[in-house]
Amino acid sequence: MNPKSISKQTLLRLPAYLNYLKSLPKDDNKYVSATTIAVALGLNDVQVRKDLACVSKKGRPRLGYVTEDLIKDIESFLGYDDLDDAIIVGAGRLGGALMSYEGFKEYGLNIVAAFDTDASKIGTEICGKKILAMDKIMELCKRMKIRIGIITVPAHAAQEVCDILVNSGIYAIWNFAPTHLKVPDNILVQQENMAASLAVLTAHLAESIKKNGF
Repeated sequence: MNPKSISKQTLLRLPAYLNYLKSLPKDDNKYVSATTIAVALGLNDVQVRKDLACVSKKGRPRLGYVTEDLIKDIESFLGYDDLDDAIIVGAGRLGGALMSYEGFKEYGLNIVAAFDTDASKIGTEICGKKILAMDKIMELCKRMKIRIGIITVPAHAAQEVCDILVNSGIYAIWNFAPTHLKVPDNILVQQENMAASLAVLTAHLAESIKKNGF
């Protein structure tokens, strides 16, 4: 099944199911039910059951799913078992941190290179991954058939970078710049808005303090 055929909300929940399943002791949890997952994660069991039905047809009445099989089905559905190459534009602190994070490979993402306008960075490496000049983006993307681009540049430069990525054949963009990107309808943009996340966190904290007097 194509991931685009299910809702974004379901796609966002699937990694949480996967993390929970991988945390279970193997010897004691051969089978797992949608209800067990729902209780553990504080979710609605009907919703969890619907989500799992999108990625696996192997559930058994009164037994649930074979845990190992369900893990494989979710990983396959999300593409974690097939590495996708990606590039980063912006080799500053955030870009460098993402390049250094080895955990992405567990989720099917392989960052092959970064691009920057800073002449002092071009030609250097971070964790064995080269930092190249911006004019090399299109050639590398075409040659290696890169389809994922990660933007970690300041907001004022993000749209220009986005346009370059789209023109280079990128179809999916993970945007860390705090700005809205304008893209063609066939381009997927996942926005990581740290300011918005922090606002939600602080608002929740303020409400907790108000209610509980922390």
